[in-house]
Amino acid sequence: MLSLLSSMRALAVRQQTGEALRCLHLTAVSDAARKGTREKARKKKVKVEVKKVGFIPHNQRDKKINVKRADKHVDDSWKQVSKDDVYVGRYYRWPVYTVAEAIQCHRETHHPSMYNVPNAALNVEIELNMQGEKATRFVDNFQRMAMIPHKFDHGEDRKIIVFTKGNEEIQEARDAGASLVGGIELIKDITSGELILSDYQYIIAHPNILAELVALRGLMKRKFPNPKSETLGTNLAEMIVKFSNGISYGASKDEYQQNFGLITASVGTLDMDAKHLEENISYLLQDVNTVRPKRDGHFITRVLLKSAPSSEQLKIDPFVYVSEFYDKNAAKVKREQAVEETKQATAVAN
Repeated sequence: MLSLLSSMRALAVRQQTGEALRCLHLTAVSDAARKGTREKARKKKVKVEVKKVGFIPHNQRDKKINVKRADKHVDDSWKQVSKDDVYVGRYYRWPVYTVAEAIQCHRETHHPSMYNVPNAALNVEIELNMQGEKATRFVDNFQRMAMIPHKFDHGEDRKIIVFTKGNEEIQEARDAGASLVGGIELIKDITSGELILSDYQYIIAHPNILAELVALRGLMKRKFPNPKSETLGTNLAEMIVKFSNGISYGASKDEYQQNFGLITASVGTLDMDAKHLEENISYLLQDVNTVRPKRDGHFITRVLLKSAPSSEQLKIDPFVYVSEFYDKNAAKVKREQAVEETKQATAVAN
């Protein structure tokens, strides 16, 4: 009886109008559904074949691969101090030189009897701890200009445009060495397209023309003068000297280690007076220290003096020139001074 029922697989439907019985055969439909289910089950049992991949260069590999990397912050305080002049460097602490000693060492290696580059550039490498106030926050990359007391040939083409009103201010800016100085007429020339702003690397403005200068905010974008970047102020001569002769430097975080930052800048040449070079280094470190976050611990972790083509890198103590730890009182005074300067600039503009 069961086999008969299974072989028929029909359904009798009676019409309300009294017509004869009609059979709906579902055998093919049921088989098709069952066949699809079986195919799905077979596919699940099939093993996935792993394709072998050939050698991939390091710069083309997936960056998401978690590779264990060495900490770039060098801490050799646990190592012993060498008692001899000849030793294996990796087993002992780095020797710390004074700036005068480091300069003298580089001068000896660049002597005509050796590298024969007595006027080589003296470069400073400043390693930073970019950790912010919180453990998950880091200091953003920054670009600054440090004012130095002793200028040198930095090898850069720096064109400075100054916006100001008043004959005295215009003459002051020209005497200081600005490339181009002007007021409202200069703004009109830029708006009409007769003058291109991109030809000038630095834009400086006096607060008395700030209201008219807003029309160029879209063209200037990040170069728009402001007190924070020290491109807006009443002392035009000082700002022009700073941007024409100062040290331009930038700090960038490491791609794989966010709490490690590096600054590389030139502070002069080896044929300059050693005291002048030391003062330039001091001004640079003080300027870098103004960006330090409000937290305990070191911001500047290590400073090295280098001079190409020599591969020597000599460590100096930066805390001779800047405070080693965060000083809340000093930071408060600096913030108050910055607020006062901003208020004065706003008052002059109004």
